[in-house]
Amino acid sequence: MTNYIIRRLLLLPVILFGVTLLIFAMISFLSAEQRAALYVADVPKKPGALEKIIEQYGLNDPVHEQYGRWIKSMADGNLGFSKTGKQPVAQVIRDRIPATAELALWSIVPILVVGIQLGILSALRHNQWSDHVLRVASIVGTSAPTFMVGLLLLMFFAAYAGWLPTGDRLTHEMQRVVDAPGWRSPTGLLTVDGLVNGRVDVVWDALKHLVLPVATLSFVSWAVMLRITRSSMLEVLRQEYVQTARAKGLAERAVIQKHARPNAMLPVVTVGGFQLISLLNGAVVTETVFNWPGIGRSFVQAASNLDIITVLGLVLFSSTLLIVGNLAVDVLYAWLDPRVRLN
Repeated sequence: MTNYIIRRLLLLPVILFGVTLLIFAMISFLSAEQRAALYVADVPKKPGALEKIIEQYGLNDPVHEQYGRWIKSMADGNLGFSKTGKQPVAQVIRDRIPATAELALWSIVPILVVGIQLGILSALRHNQWSDHVLRVASIVGTSAPTFMVGLLLLMFFAAYAGWLPTGDRLTHEMQRVVDAPGWRSPTGLLTVDGLVNGRVDVVWDALKHLVLPVATLSFVSWAVMLRITRSSMLEVLRQEYVQTARAKGLAERAVIQKHARPNAMLPVVTVGGFQLISLLNGAVVTETVFNWPGIGRSFVQAASNLDIITVLGLVLFSSTLLIVGNLAVDVLYAWLDPRVRLN
């Protein structure tokens, strides 16, 4: 296991190097003023000011020298200045991560629980009416556009019934409580920080704002988990060791829980891990529909305003998160299945 982890860790810098090369290649196509925004918040409009900045930061130097300076700048946490957010890109990411993380963590629970349980149920009742119903539901779930699901939920539960808020993370009243001096924010997750500060009303308000975006993401994603779990479970149930366990007289519940289910979960772990990584990278459509102040909405705002520096900074962040998350999923898969690390 240790050797497998070491091999995967040795590949990490190589992949990151390739990603940085690709992003730097895209930066090289920018104009001098746009590239200068990586180093200064605002390019002066005075005659000759831009030329001085270009000379100061060596923007006309050989490509390898510019790449070295850019890598050093990235290592120092300088991703450039966001014209959309009116602050450094690194600060934009730090400010938006908690909102995206809270939405992702609350969404992944129903995605995994509902998707896996329904997938197992569908496999155990193969070709029965309940299996057919679940298969149709999974097709609807994977086919339904995210924006359509979100808008329908908004129209019925928020606009028509008025049971739930239409967007944002908090009401204005609760937001003033959070912004007030003395509020402790160790995690940035409102449902957690509210408990830390002893404000159950903030927690309740945050939960109400989470319901619709979590339901949207869950409806779209649980269908994928159902189909993967169902296929994996059906394959495992046909294996000889399952048939042998049944032939020995084991109860069907014991066969499913001790023999079939653990082995069927291996592909599910991979898919679930990648779904969580995708959510942490920002659910672009859902965050936009519900005005959720996360990474995905920041990406849309930057792209709409042609804020290329912010877009590239967010792409670098998302790529790094995807690579690290992929490594974590591979290690977890190898820990669950010894055959993987022996290959």
